[in-house]
Amino acid sequence: MSKFASTVHEVADAMAANELFQREGWTDGLPIVPPTEDAVARFLAAAELDAAAVIGIEPVRRRSITAEKVAIAAVMAGCLPEYLPVVVATVKAMCQPEYALHGSTASTGGSAPFIIVNGPVRLAIGMNATHNVLANASRANATIGRSIRLILLNVLGGIPGQLDRSTLGHPGKFTFCVAEDEEDSPWPPLSLERGVPAGVSAVTALQVESPHQIMNEWTHDPKEILDTYVAAMRSNMLTYSIWEGNYAFVIPKQHREIFAAARWTRQNIRDYVFEKARVKRSEWRGVGKTAVAGRKDEDKVYCALRSPDDLLVVAAGGPAGGFGAILPPWYGKKSLAVTVPVGV
Repeated sequence: MSKFASTVHEVADAMAANELFQREGWTDGLPIVPPTEDAVARFLAAAELDAAAVIGIEPVRRRSITAEKVAIAAVMAGCLPEYLPVVVATVKAMCQPEYALHGSTASTGGSAPFIIVNGPVRLAIGMNATHNVLANASRANATIGRSIRLILLNVLGGIPGQLDRSTLGHPGKFTFCVAEDEEDSPWPPLSLERGVPAGVSAVTALQVESPHQIMNEWTHDPKEILDTYVAAMRSNMLTYSIWEGNYAFVIPKQHREIFAAARWTRQNIRDYVFEKARVKRSEWRGVGKTAVAGRKDEDKVYCALRSPDDLLVVAAGGPAGGFGAILPPWYGKKSLAVTVPVGV
């Protein structure tokens, strides 16, 4: 008899297991590592978790996410056992009410969980914080993010065309996980600013739309650099959603060095962006939304952020090139970023 609550399926080999998972819709379309009982047991042992332990409860439909199900997803995604505490912490963050897990999973907006990892665990499991950081460069980054997608599919029923009603989605719905480049950053770790003690590993999760890459290599003025980031924010407000909430900036080394030379802190960045990232309702006329621009209060000003603290500034990306990225929120303040320690 199995020591786990999940159904056991007998298959001939790994290839047959993959075909079974594809037929049943238990995967994201990519091949999986078969989650054998031995593999799942190893993962749970590495994280010192009982299979029946409840990691989180989805707040709307009250679906429990057990350690067993999280470990199964991590095995399927291709994780190593030592990655499991990071996956567990991410699930805990996403189950907090302010994250709005159900709404963001079911929405037509097509958002994806963006996961930022801080602290010693980044180095211990070999996470990437530099070259190609938003894409394919690290087994840990890729499989931790993919684990979350497989949990959404198989535990919460986030199946495209069923619960998941995304019109388009974006590639971050496969995996969207980075480590912060703490060793080469002029600022304290993001997690420290969000209340986690120094030296403690942590995960920050937030629902975002597709990233907007920007470039500015023609100035060393931090305000001009930020004006380029803000232009992408304002574009998002006009073409997608004006609702205020948690935006994230991913700032690689070349731009970070400009801010460091000017002695700009994260707070300086947030304060400047808060004042600049605004649009007037009348500006909708220039982006094909005349039908709503003139209904009332054409001069009403909308802010991207409720306060400067809504902006998450993440130090990550390769060492060369005047690039950066903004990550817009799914639905403004309806879904907020959550930070939790790893292993606590």
